[in-house]
Amino acid sequence: MAKGFFSIARHTCTGFLLFCIGSALSADPQQGIAMYGDPALPQDFVSLPYANPDAPKGGRIVMGEVGSFDSINPHILKGTVPWQLASLGYESLMGRSWDEPFTLYGLLAESIEVGPNREWAEFTLRPEAAFSDGSPVTIEDVMWSYTTLGTKGHPRYAGTWSMVKTMEQTGPRSVRFTFNVEDRELALIIGMRPILKKAQWEGRDFAASGIDMIPIGTSPYVIDSFEAGRYVSLKRNPDYWGRDLPFMAGQANLDEIRMEFYGDSQVMFEAFKAGQLNSLRENNAEKWDRQYNFPAVERGDVVKSVIPHQRPSGMTGFVMNTRRDVFKDWRVRDAMIHAFNFEFINETMTGGRQPRITSYFSNSVLGMDAGPATGRVAELLAPYSDQLLPGAMEGYSLPVGDGSLRNRANLHKAMDLMEQAGWRIEQGRMVSGDGRPFAFNILLPQGMTEEQSVIDLYIRALERMGITPTVTTIDPAQFQERTNQYDFDMTYYRRGLSLSPGNEQKLYWGAQGVTEPGSRNLMGMNSPAAEGLIDVLLNARDRDDFVAATKALDRVLTTGRYVIPIYQWNVSRIAHVKELKFPDRLPIYGDWSGWHPDVWWYED
Repeated sequence: MAKGFFSIARHTCTGFLLFCIGSALSADPQQGIAMYGDPALPQDFVSLPYANPDAPKGGRIVMGEVGSFDSINPHILKGTVPWQLASLGYESLMGRSWDEPFTLYGLLAESIEVGPNREWAEFTLRPEAAFSDGSPVTIEDVMWSYTTLGTKGHPRYAGTWSMVKTMEQTGPRSVRFTFNVEDRELALIIGMRPILKKAQWEGRDFAASGIDMIPIGTSPYVIDSFEAGRYVSLKRNPDYWGRDLPFMAGQANLDEIRMEFYGDSQVMFEAFKAGQLNSLRENNAEKWDRQYNFPAVERGDVVKSVIPHQRPSGMTGFVMNTRRDVFKDWRVRDAMIHAFNFEFINETMTGGRQPRITSYFSNSVLGMDAGPATGRVAELLAPYSDQLLPGAMEGYSLPVGDGSLRNRANLHKAMDLMEQAGWRIEQGRMVSGDGRPFAFNILLPQGMTEEQSVIDLYIRALERMGITPTVTTIDPAQFQERTNQYDFDMTYYRRGLSLSPGNEQKLYWGAQGVTEPGSRNLMGMNSPAAEGLIDVLLNARDRDDFVAATKALDRVLTTGRYVIPIYQWNVSRIAHVKELKFPDRLPIYGDWSGWHPDVWWYED
């Protein structure tokens, strides 16, 4: 979208007259906005319900990450960035409460106003809003940030930007976005873009930046020091502009947030045991039960906290790239799922302690129901009945093995599916009709020792089918580049999903991602049914229709057989020193971005 496409209304009498006329037809400015209904918190709320406004300030948290990084700019496609920087280092016009499915409250903006049908959204900046260098945040900074992110930033910003018809200044501290599509979520999404300082980027190529410059934001934390690939340290800004906001009460309590990077998970675990880290998430339930009994735990110096949540399982497993001929046929993908001996792998890796993901939205009210589609879900799927894969309408569940190493029944079914797809066994090898071997590569980033072990077990089963895939392990930066370009056959995949799926679903599953690099559509799915259902959930006027559309979408995604699902994490397991505390009141999203370490504190 060209910059010249956007108009900036000048501070003239005509502009303010138009603004006043428009305001008369809209809702009054509000402190917050919810996707459905009204925000849960009153106008005079003291803090977010899961934050402790009396939490002391001070101390530090040191967390571990497996992998590396070669950039500290989380807003562009180039480079690998510590994932926490996007949320810890920057703020947006509105901030999200993780105790509601999708509700925003004013952060840099003191209010939001929307049109009768949310066809536009207008934000008014707080007069005290400032960057970490003390300079004020202006409407010019806001408009530059949206234009730059939408045209030069990471592709995740482009989708929303393409749905903005105009962006105009409507007052000394106000900006209005008018949308070119009917999409009620856009009024919320548009308020969640990071705001950067325009002056810092004059004469610089925004898309080419990496570690040569630290982008200036407005958040409570600034990058104090870092060493590419080794660590990054953020320090709390004592002059943070928003420290007295109710939304920030009980947040940003720690003086330092530090991320240390390690070559693999076992080395990271040993570093935690040695006291080099003071907080560590553990994804393996068996390891949690059997290996977290070292002296610091027994003395009570390290605490094991289990954090429940109500959010969807999302999808974790091994994704098949349908852009490659080897995985275009759904029957081949189904065969790969049948060959994956989950029950045996789960017993081997976790002692059978972790349940399997059963669908993309499992573990939540948005997950597809067992059995045939009924009611509104069936109505929404009906227009696409000739495109849907088996199971979408009549019901689908993942194959279940007998728990043994041989997994005979499922391997027999896998062989039948491969035969239906035109493959056969010849001299012990799976080949096509013209004798071409069935071959594919599994791409993994270095350091994923547990995932590598899972793949080793999987390959043993595939070998019994006459299939021997190759495994390529590369450094995280190369892995990021290759997955951005969809240069893989099969790879590790993890996609978190919220209780309020919206426009990001197009980035995850939309047809544009089949060819556009940098999307989250790693499987390369091109499904009119998925896109149509996403449109329905985006424009649902009530929660019942929204839930039905999501359940229908879950059926399309799951029966697409794009991913071999592994475990779900229906709780989070965090080991931490006893001095690190968090409130007893947990948000419905549990351990999610915006909770750890945002509302934690250090107490001697």
